[in-house]
This record gives sequence, structure tokens and C-alpha cells, in this order.
Amino acid sequence: MIIVADENIPYVREAFGAIGEVRTIAGRVINRDAVRDAELLLVRSITRVDRALLDGSRVRFVATATIGEDHIDRAFLDERNIGFASAPGSNADSVAEYVVAGLLRVSLHTGRSLRGATLGIVGVGNVGGRVRRAAEALGMTCVLNDPPLQRKTGSQAYRPLEDALACDYVTLHVPLNREGRDATHHLLNRERLDALRPGATLINTSRGPVVDNVALEAALASDRLGPCVLDVWEGEPRVRPGLLERVLIGTPHIAGYSFDGKVNGTRQIYEAACAFLGRPPAWDPKPLLPKPDVEAIDLAGIAGADRIEATLAAVVEPIYDIRADDAALRKVLRLPEAEQGPYFDRLRKEYPRRREFTNTRILGAAAHPEAARILHGLRFRVEGL
Repeated sequence: MIIVADENIPYVREAFGAIGEVRTIAGRVINRDAVRDAELLLVRSITRVDRALLDGSRVRFVATATIGEDHIDRAFLDERNIGFASAPGSNADSVAEYVVAGLLRVSLHTGRSLRGATLGIVGVGNVGGRVRRAAEALGMTCVLNDPPLQRKTGSQAYRPLEDALACDYVTLHVPLNREGRDATHHLLNRERLDALRPGATLINTSRGPVVDNVALEAALASDRLGPCVLDVWEGEPRVRPGLLERVLIGTPHIAGYSFDGKVNGTRQIYEAACAFLGRPPAWDPKPLLPKPDVEAIDLAGIAGADRIEATLAAVVEPIYDIRADDAALRKVLRLPEAEQGPYFDRLRKEYPRRREFTNTRILGAAAHPEAARILHGLRFRVEGL
């Protein structure tokens, strides 16, 4: 059995090697010739899987090691009776930790405390739910918007979009739907961007076209909005230079790129493939995981700060310094136009290993008890609480 896989899926050979012959290819160059003889196709978000790719192939099972599915033509797969699986929730903690890092950076940049601030969460699924828990640990008040979940549950906890957009911070965690009742393409168009609170911060880690990037650039150029954080862009792998210049933090679609999240995605699609093929799963990634780069941080060694956000940033940044990803992307502004897209893709392909907060122990809780409690809520392993 031939298995074609995106080369950026970690441990894909180790996981699928016992099932068949694994051929790894760059995601953007997976084409009809590459998949013609394959029976299993394993992709990430940059590969469009549709009739144009699969017509004439032997593919009978497709899996994406991502939570998003907007790059998959599900109707075509159903029409051809091709099995499908994704990895829901696999990188939800990774994205939530990215949002935490972004919030801390904005807070330190503006001098405004996160405690007591309002956060509008648009989309409260696997990722949005994790973001809510992290934000509440930071002392923020969350306003939730999710029409599909509201219809499903009937819960009054979900508020209209306008209520979420009226918050101090707004973060987006929705799929990209171009049509239908819950269409999200340009969900934040010029009119809705104009409705954001003056000085508000927008964070987008969902999909670039959820926000009208031309309108957002204009809104930022007018100085009406506060510092914004963008991980996703319309027209990827190209970014709008003017928009990148105006955001506080800009990164190359890597919010969900923690090593733990990627491995979770591999495990989920491996188990789904085994179920499709009717064979028991036998691969366990745990023995392969490296030690965390930062095994422990002692709060007693952190100098006292006048703001809790500074103390939290002193813990978070050795594990994930979002400024490094921002600095790497900004180098694209110095490149010729023809080199910008390949550079964006290279940043993703060669992304350095980032481990999640839960891998790091926090010592010396008595030195900063408030910070220790918050860090516990952010999934650090805090000792002595």
C-alpha cells in the first residue's frame, strides 16, 4: 500500500510505516501525479484535496492532520466513497497558548492590565473553549459567540456577534465557511471592523479570509484600533506588507504549531486510518517525544514586577516567545515579491520545536502566589500550591 503524506507531519513514517510505503512530499507540491498510485493521502492545511487532485487516483482514504477542513472537498469524497478523518482538538492547546502569549505582549505594550478586561471569543469549539479557560485564568471576562453551538444547546451563554465585538479584545476561532447560514468569509468586514471598540485588539488565528485584510489595514492605518495580533492572512503564503507593518504581532500561520499539537494530529489520523482499514492501532508516540526544552522555572528567581503580566511573561517567554515568530516574518518585507511566498512557507516548514506549557514545572510558588495560581490555570505543572 502506498501512502502519500505531507512531509511536515511529524513521525508520519514511524506511525504509518507498518501500514504501507510512506512517501513524504512538500504539501504545496502534492499533485495528481504524486497521488495517482496512493491509497492513503495524509495532508495538512495547505493542500487542497478535491476532484482536480484525486480524479484517476487509487486514493480511498484521506486524512488531514489539522482541525480545519476548509481545504477538503468533503462532498467529492462522499461522492467517491472515500474515507475521511481530521484531527479535531489536536492543536487546541497550542493555539490557546499562542493567544495567551499575544495577550501578554499587548498588555505589556499598552500598559493595560488584562484582569477585568473583556474578551470576545468568536467560535467556542475545541480552540475557543481552551482560550476561554486561559483567559478566565488571566482574570478576563469572556463574552461568547457561537451561533451553531447556541442552536445546538439552546444555552443563553452565547451572545450575539455584536456583543463579542464590543469587547476590549476580540479573538476569532471559527472555520472558514464561504456560504450558508454560518458563512464566515469576511465575517469581519469593513462595517464590523468599524463597529469594534476604539482601541480594541483583534486576534485572528482561524483563517485569513475570516477578516477582510484590506479593510483591517485601513482600520489600523486610521489609528482607531489598538495593537492587533495576526497569525493568518488572506492570500497565504503571501501577506499584505502594509498590514504586516501595522500589526503589533504578525506570524506565519503557526499558532497551532506546537510540537505536542502536531504529534497529537499524527496520532489521531493514524488511529482513524487503522479504524478505516480494520486493524488495531499499535503505534504510541510517547516514547519518541523529546524532553521539554524548559523543564522547570523557579518563580523565586523572577524579580518582583509591578504588574502581574510582566511576571507571567517572564515565565511564558522562555517557553514560547511570540516576538521571535514576529521578527522572523517581518524579514519578508525586505524580500523581492517573488521570494515572499516561498519564505512564508519555509518559516512553517522549518518551524523550531515549541513545547506546550504542561511540559514545564513551576517551582517557588510561594514567591509569587498570584502568578502561581494563574500559571496553574494556564496548564503549567505548579508545585507547592
